[in-house]
Amino acid sequence: MKNLTIIDHPLVQRDVSILRDKSTPNQLFRTVLGRIAGMMAFEVTKDFAVEKYSVQTPLAKAQGYRLKEEIVIVPILRAGLGMVEGFMNVLPEARVGHVGLYRDEETLEPVDYYSKFPKNLAQSLVLLIDPMLATGGSAKAGIEFLKNKGAKNIRLVCLISSPAGIRIVQKNHPDVPIYVAVVDKGLNNRGFILPGLGDAGDRTFGTE
Repeated sequence: MKNLTIIDHPLVQRDVSILRDKSTPNQLFRTVLGRIAGMMAFEVTKDFAVEKYSVQTPLAKAQGYRLKEEIVIVPILRAGLGMVEGFMNVLPEARVGHVGLYRDEETLEPVDYYSKFPKNLAQSLVLLIDPMLATGGSAKAGIEFLKNKGAKNIRLVCLISSPAGIRIVQKNHPDVPIYVAVVDKGLNNRGFILPGLGDAGDRTFGTE
């Protein structure tokens, strides 16, 4: 699929298996979700532009590098919060915004209830993160929110996706690269990914 990167690192595959297991307790689920996010961050950021500067070591001057663009991490509430720490461990200089969406259980369409973003989104590289890309509705709406706030350089990062969710994002936002760890076979009649891992927000926060 166009503009899609599948991060199939062996350690990511191992940790996805832990998250899929219904017997994995909430605390371990949170830990592993954050760990996967950190590993995915390396792939998502590998083409980030850098600029040179001078560093004084204890012995001599050396050439250093820092990220050229400002980075903004935007989790889709609430499940996306479980991935923030993993990304912040790799990108401590990043700022964090939030967009709150929930899925109407009848229509399966996203409903917004909260948004807060740092200034200068137009000059920033924005990472929109959410563990699940199921119907694609929340990701589509989240990207639209960001674009309406001025964001021009957006990347979508999800752990597990369905083919339908990917198609929706690509159809509505073909300019947005998508990064996922796994593409599962499809959705059930409630719009959940199969085989998936259940409700990522519930399993992260223990609200099953």
